[in-house]
Amino acid sequence: MVVLEKISNALNQILLWIAGLFLIAMIAMTGANIVSRLFGLPIRGTFELMGYFGAVVTAFALGYTQIKRGHIAVDIVVLRFSEKTQRILHAVNHLICIGFFVIVAWQVSKYATTLWETGEVTETLQIVYYPFTYAVALGCLILAFTFFVDILKSITGDQGSSQ
Repeated sequence: MVVLEKISNALNQILLWIAGLFLIAMIAMTGANIVSRLFGLPIRGTFELMGYFGAVVTAFALGYTQIKRGHIAVDIVVLRFSEKTQRILHAVNHLICIGFFVIVAWQVSKYATTLWETGEVTETLQIVYYPFTYAVALGCLILAFTFFVDILKSITGDQGSSQ
């Protein structure tokens, strides 16, 4: 299980770095667009790129946020249960999340394949949609893998250093 946790951490760290680069690009593009608008020359396609870059940033940060337990959790009732019951409930929750995010990744990748086959492009810049859509599917799939590692940790009782 230690190997799976290291793989999960490495994959999520790589995706987080990529998300960071996209976020820096978003910040730079926003700043450049603000300055260029002062001169009456807005950057074409900024709205399109912000949407796609934002999707990549969000999807690629999901797994890392799960590792750091940064997602919202309302556990006021669960905290009253025994440690064993809490582990079981966490395992069930992680199992449901795995199923959900695998289905999301599958459906989003199917949609990306359709976009690829039809040659859909953005309206202003004529950029193809499918790489960004596949990126969202990848982020969801890595999140599902992170939940898989978490379910193993819940079952074994090893909560590790990532919590």
